[in-house]
Amino acid sequence: MKQSQPLSPAEFEQALRAKGAYYHIHHPYHIAMHNGEATREQIQGWVANRFYYQTSIPLKDAAIMANCPHPEVRRKWVQRILDHDGQGNNDGGIEAWLRLGEAVGLARETILSEERVLPGVRFAVDAYVNFARRANWQEAACSSLTELFAPQIHQARLDSWPQHYQWIEAEGYGYFRSRLSQANRDVEHGLQLALEYCDSVEKQQRMLEILQFKLDILWSMLDAMTMAYELKRQPYHTVTQQPVWHKERLL
Repeated sequence: MKQSQPLSPAEFEQALRAKGAYYHIHHPYHIAMHNGEATREQIQGWVANRFYYQTSIPLKDAAIMANCPHPEVRRKWVQRILDHDGQGNNDGGIEAWLRLGEAVGLARETILSEERVLPGVRFAVDAYVNFARRANWQEAACSSLTELFAPQIHQARLDSWPQHYQWIEAEGYGYFRSRLSQANRDVEHGLQLALEYCDSVEKQQRMLEILQFKLDILWSMLDAMTMAYELKRQPYHTVTQQPVWHKERLL
């Protein structure tokens, strides 16, 4: 039966949070990392590929700000860019992720080159950035609401990884620690925007679909990594063992 009336703010928030059932924390690749079953190659592959996502977040947020006409929103939203790019004495999340890469045994130059970024990961992340550029700013902003589920995932890594992967240098966990508080702050702002903007059945249903789109992106990234690092079927594996896929950001 088609919904005739919009959900109340509390009901809509509950519907958004229910999407957590599809968060990538439930992907087999992520479950293996949490349980200490991932190989060194799988951990390194995840860190190298997620770096492309990390460096794209400020591009996504800048696109949202470029489309947003409200200074009061931009003043809050810009903090997300500063969190990743750094400001003053704070090196930012991108630098923290590079330190994680070094902690798992990757050379900084290798991570920065993006040479290990799989096509499936690149396509998924690029789709996210392009959506933020084209969508109205409220919809693009609310696509970030996977943050609702992020604090749990960061805490889980801090709890489990040091036990299971003692070869990872402890200094590498700075990114996860910093995101515990940042993600909670971002959730509060993003959720407020969503509840205010989605005041009709059509807007609420579309926002749930957009949140599912973002969940699809995160899940697809791990699918690509599963093919390459678990099933040993990297792109073009039936043709060559060389990483021949494109390695430059073309957008």
